Amino acid sequence: MVIKVRSIAGVWLSLAVCVVLLARAGIAAEQPVPQSIILASTTSVENSGLLAHILPVFTKETGITVHVLAQGTGQALQTAAHDDADLVLVHDPEAEQKFIAAGDGIDRRQIAWNDFVVVGPRSDPARIAGTHDAVAALKAVASAQVPFVSRGDKSGTDALEHRLWRVAGIDPAKAGGGSWYRDIGGGMGAALNAAQAMDAYTISDRGTWLSFGNKGDLTVLVEGDPRLLNRYDVILLNPEKHPVPKQALARRFAQWLLSPEGQAAIGAYKVNGEQLFHPSATAPK
Repeated sequence: MVIKVRSIAGVWLSLAVCVVLLARAGIAAEQPVPQSIILASTTSVENSGLLAHILPVFTKETGITVHVLAQGTGQALQTAAHDDADLVLVHDPEAEQKFIAAGDGIDRRQIAWNDFVVVGPRSDPARIAGTHDAVAALKAVASAQVPFVSRGDKSGTDALEHRLWRVAGIDPAKAGGGSWYRDIGGGMGAALNAAQAMDAYTISDRGTWLSFGNKGDLTVLVEGDPRLLNRYDVILLNPEKHPVPKQALARRFAQWLLSPEGQAAIGAYKVNGEQLFHPSATAPK
């Protein structure tokens, strides 16, 4: 009889353990699986602080975490083409068009714009302050052979700079490479730090310039040229070429950037009271 009682007790204990395990499994099943995507973005939206401002808003609304790979536009597009990102946020129209033409991207949409500015030392040895012609400014810099810092990193800013040099009819690497023209192969913050240290000129996106804390004697000298318009586009990967498993989440983020909520978050970002990006989903520039 004692053996039988112990056997029944053992059965009940086993049943109790099973119930607890099943209950825990049920609770675990009810917990949402963490969701995340990888965004390959231009350094300017990262260095300016925009992504740090808007991404927590998106995550709070959707539960989706966005991990950022901040790179020059060229590298960001290559990262996506190699399936190492789920979507891109960049600002080089020519490179973007090649990315789409190669079958890597679809659904390019503009989310915001700002502009580029030519900055340099207040002493302004090239005498370009207050002008609004970026090409003429670069010609003056080359003529005076005063220091100019180029990012040289195949970013959207770097591409814009080289387009302006081509319009000016100048190859700065041949005209001043190793002397007045300094190619640093770095990001926007590094270029501004180098320009500040060398009393040099450079081209910056306005968002990074406004948020940059080491301006020293640097100031904006040329702005307002229509050729300095800076557009930011979000591009999804083409599912026919890139079977990325998180494309539904990536599309949701892209749609949020274009939504009234996302556009409001972009427009609300300011530094020292100045708006760094202008939402443009409904009226692209």
